[in-house]
Amino acid sequence: MSTLPEADELAAEWQDFRLLYPLYSALGREFVIDLPPCSELEAGIESATQESVEQARQWFVDMDQRIQVHQLRQFLQTTTLTSEDGLRAMLQHYLNKLQRSSSDRDKIDFLLVQFFSHCAPSRLEDDDVEIGYVAQVLEPIFSTGDFSAPDWLAPLDEYLRAANDCRSLNDLLTKGILEKGRKLKAGSGEKYFVPGAMVAFTRFSFLMRRVFFRLMHQDLNSILDGLRELEVRGVSTLDCRRAQFSVDEPIARLRMICHSWKVMFHAEYSSGQPLRMLVDLRAVINAALARTPSSASGKQVSPRTRAAAAGIHSSASDSESPEFVVSSDSPDLKDDGSA
Repeated sequence: MSTLPEADELAAEWQDFRLLYPLYSALGREFVIDLPPCSELEAGIESATQESVEQARQWFVDMDQRIQVHQLRQFLQTTTLTSEDGLRAMLQHYLNKLQRSSSDRDKIDFLLVQFFSHCAPSRLEDDDVEIGYVAQVLEPIFSTGDFSAPDWLAPLDEYLRAANDCRSLNDLLTKGILEKGRKLKAGSGEKYFVPGAMVAFTRFSFLMRRVFFRLMHQDLNSILDGLRELEVRGVSTLDCRRAQFSVDEPIARLRMICHSWKVMFHAEYSSGQPLRMLVDLRAVINAALARTPSSASGKQVSPRTRAAAAGIHSSASDSESPEFVVSSDSPDLKDDGSA
């Protein structure tokens, strides 16, 4: 129980609301959430009465009920309004709820990874992301508690080892690793909110994102290289019904779709249907490369393209190019652990 006098508690709560309000308001505008603004927070009043604080509380309750997890993910990874203080205030806002829904848990889970990603060095090596280090970064959120990983979360390390052995998104999907992690999290109930469990899940999600983005970029690079090579060979359309596109899908449109996927998956790496489409599109292009003759000009197919057609991971090509560059004609996307 806080030792602050009631007036000081209200003042501190009001300052947190003022910090969070611009984020919530911008999110509401972006996703057209139908809720009138909170008048006194809108006016920027520095101090407020108890009645004003209670009205603001209700406004945030109403917003929380309307905000979907995928909207929070997308917004926080594209807005320039986020800060360490803002992320901490939002985390504590959800953690301080007396009753937390599964949606609240998923939002907390995402926010913990965002906070860790924001505070950790941008070039942090995977081997350095140990439980102790993650706990140290997250300590301002929890203040006290046992940060050691509970025994029931031992499978998380097994899932990470299996994910690191994957050589494509298809491998990751086939092994069901993302689903196993989500199932363990969903089944944890109130045990999720033990500090040690939240630290362990944060580490798992951060490292799993890195695996996902490595594989996603590898698949997108292979697709874009394959599309470029097919154009050289005189192919302008592909039968992409396997990937839920048309029988005569223009290559130019497929390239544009790939670039849009890059942005979409950055916000929601667990998307099921589009992720399956990406995997199937790579298979379509690999098959097209295998059956389409080389161009009459005698242009040699690059080793990277041959590897794409065969479904082989080329470590040499990865090491020769900047990390996580999707293609030469698209913006870079760094693996900073944010998804």
